Amino acid sequence: MKKLMIFGGVVVLLIILFSLFTFKVDETQKAAVLRFGKIVRVVDDPGLHFKVPFVNNVVYLDDRILNYDIQPRDILTSDQKRLTIDNYAIWRVGKPQTFIEANGGRLASAQGRIDDIVYSDLRDILAKHTLDEIVSAKRLDYLHQVTSLSKGKLQAFGIDLIDVRIKRADLPSEIEQAVYGRMRSERERIAAQLRAEGEEEAKKITSNADKEKEIILADANKAAETVKGEGDAQALETYADAYNKDPEFYRFWRSLESYKTSLKDSTSIVLSSDSDYLRFLNTMKAAQP
Repeated sequence: MKKLMIFGGVVVLLIILFSLFTFKVDETQKAAVLRFGKIVRVVDDPGLHFKVPFVNNVVYLDDRILNYDIQPRDILTSDQKRLTIDNYAIWRVGKPQTFIEANGGRLASAQGRIDDIVYSDLRDILAKHTLDEIVSAKRLDYLHQVTSLSKGKLQAFGIDLIDVRIKRADLPSEIEQAVYGRMRSERERIAAQLRAEGEEEAKKITSNADKEKEIILADANKAAETVKGEGDAQALETYADAYNKDPEFYRFWRSLESYKTSLKDSTSIVLSSDSDYLRFLNTMKAAQP
């Protein structure tokens, strides 16, 4: 029993000594070994490493690319328009010694510096341009300028700035409705103008169509009258030829055509017996016996 207790004590002592003399670095980290507050070495390789207990202190730094969502703030454009800019910064820890000395190794302190410097440069650069330019494709050039300018300033704090981007650029809520109202009025004015131009064009098309219709009808009536006149002339010529060939037969045929028209059912005609109109009927009646 006594040997078992001694063995357990030795194991506990070894564990304590192991934790005092070693430290572990994760793959997503790098570590700075400090001696009395000064960095004596930086460990970039993951794994198990050794240190001097009670003398060395280990500060762990995140070695990943980090995304910091900067607090939305207002800026004033060159055309005196106020915008609420919601942007973010992509960064990572630069020189460990500089980072620890400037920020105490704390990410929150580094993010505060990013917030102040990036917003200051973003405000200064965007203030030189109009609202239309900022919301256009040109904003990428402006953001590259912000990234380049802020990157140089943040390097003094051990921060490696990679990129700055804008998520949203909104009008302040107090003037948003007014802007939407102006936009709506402008769109309604354009719509009314387009409708008026459309109605005017429709009237022109209708007027031209009516004019063309009258011209077509006039031409058609003229052609019809011409054809009718030519037909009547041919008919008169035919009648004249028939009359010249046999006048008596022509008179007989014309009389029959007249009888067909005049002597219909329920038709009464009062004529004298010696009327020339009944001459052919009397002749046929005399010839019947």
